[in-house]
Amino acid sequence: MPSFKTIGLIGRLGSANALITLKRLIRFLQERGCRVIIEDHIAESLLGQAPEVMSSEQMGRTCDLVIVVGGDGSLLGAARVLCAYGTPVLGVNRGRLGFLTDIAPDEVETRVGDVLDGNFESEQRFLLEMDIVRDGEQVASGTSLNDVVLHPGKAIQMIEFELFINDQFVYTLRADGLIIATPTGSTAYALSGGGPILHPGLEAIELVPLCPHTLSSRPIVVDASSRITLHVGETNDAFPHVSCDGQSQAVARPGDIIHVARKAARLRLIHPIGHDFYDICRSKLGWSNRLGE
Repeated sequence: MPSFKTIGLIGRLGSANALITLKRLIRFLQERGCRVIIEDHIAESLLGQAPEVMSSEQMGRTCDLVIVVGGDGSLLGAARVLCAYGTPVLGVNRGRLGFLTDIAPDEVETRVGDVLDGNFESEQRFLLEMDIVRDGEQVASGTSLNDVVLHPGKAIQMIEFELFINDQFVYTLRADGLIIATPTGSTAYALSGGGPILHPGLEAIELVPLCPHTLSSRPIVVDASSRITLHVGETNDAFPHVSCDGQSQAVARPGDIIHVARKAARLRLIHPIGHDFYDICRSKLGWSNRLGE
């Protein structure tokens, strides 16, 4: 049975509700005899109530478990750092939808207590890594748990690019961009773009065109081991942007080559017992319950 003795806490900046839950967690974990470490970005907001303070990278090297208090965006940011260390991550929802942060605030002590007692479920989620190559040299890189998105940036301009999968030419596309999403990201931006929902246990990547000029350009799903390459057309007037999870971005130029592939390191995501992906979809997406309920 895993022994979670050193617990890291990461919170959503600027959220009063997240701070309330963080303070509850600090008290609860200390009463359980745990060593509690607070991420440096949120520590100042706790007004001296942070027992120990570390960066998220230091927490990855030190903690047995990291609890993220916030929305899915907060967990995405933590995941990109902590996956490199194999640190388990547990989410407490203080955001909106909460596909990844699945513990309700009023259940914190009960649910976290169950996890500390060894009653939990664990799963592995893969991430994507992206790099931009210009004249044979890498000029930018990034990591995402949800998606890598090619988009026009601030100005709405159509982008022309070629798509290759495993070095095989697929098509030339003129569109507002392209979403390259993991199963985790299939319920995020890719879903809004008309992409399919992928079960998180699938080893697959989906590609969803954004407002394609040709209506026959539909979303496609490929094996997660696929190497995806985008050649930005030389005739583009705009400098398209490439974002990772919508939280970091780089600017590409006409002629650049964008590579996207599955990252070797994975996120270890912890859930309370009884975690049910389809139940979450019913709750968050408004799907109907069983007949008679």
